[in-house]
Amino acid sequence: MPTTTIDGLTTRYEVTGDGPPLLLFSPGGFNATLENWATHGVYRITGIVERLAERFTCIAYDRREAGRSGGRVERIGWAHYAAQGAGLLDHLGIGRAFVMGGCVGASVATTFAVQYPERTCGMVLYSPAGGARYRMTQHRRFADHAAFAAANGLAAVVARARGSDAGFGADAAVGPWAPVLRRDPDFAAAYSGLDPERYRTVLDGLVRTMFDRDTVPGPEPEDLLASDVPALVVPGQDSSHARSAAWFLHECLHGSQLWNVPVAEQTQETAPERVLRFLVEHGG
Repeated sequence: MPTTTIDGLTTRYEVTGDGPPLLLFSPGGFNATLENWATHGVYRITGIVERLAERFTCIAYDRREAGRSGGRVERIGWAHYAAQGAGLLDHLGIGRAFVMGGCVGASVATTFAVQYPERTCGMVLYSPAGGARYRMTQHRRFADHAAFAAANGLAAVVARARGSDAGFGADAAVGPWAPVLRRDPDFAAAYSGLDPERYRTVLDGLVRTMFDRDTVPGPEPEDLLASDVPALVVPGQDSSHARSAAWFLHECLHGSQLWNVPVAEQTQETAPERVLRFLVEHGG
């Protein structure tokens, strides 16, 4: 698959279909790869991106620190992720696009719409990650990783990551940079030599600012309330994708549409049609 360099980091991407551009912010937490649209949960069951590609140019990519994209040890925020998407549009020569985010990708999508409203035709926020249990899980995961790194050293983190294919969500010890550690020897060598206290400071700052609320991480509510970007919100229904998260976005995004149906009713027949209807209504 093609790659480009955005902010000094490799970005692996794929373009499928034909029609108005639709930028896809992948689901999958800290393992947000483009393949997740075809392999994860409701996205696999509904085949939603495959259907959307019949009407739209779908642009999917590995988020930084995921898949075969590059990474950098720094206090990452939602703005970094949104900027990667904007950089990919720049690379492709696309000025404006629809955006769709699944799971935590919904937080990237809302951040993109707030930072680049002039580039956002509309947004689909599918099964947004959020809720009290989601925040607690993220903080616990980072605490467990920090404890492993402190007790064993960063070289042990590298060895742990290279010894399995588990992601950060399955094994906190491997940390959020695990995919880059596995495939980039130079990055792994530099990572092993980082100052442990500085590394802990990066971790503490990252989790504190990225997962700072019991609603939906991403833009401040005031920014969402001021947004005029059309939105369709589709609820999830588990501890990481609380229904309250979808309602929060719907209430904050003026004029947004909420497809308020249980996940069991989000099927191959219903989900792509509902998303397509929204996109077509707004010029897609």
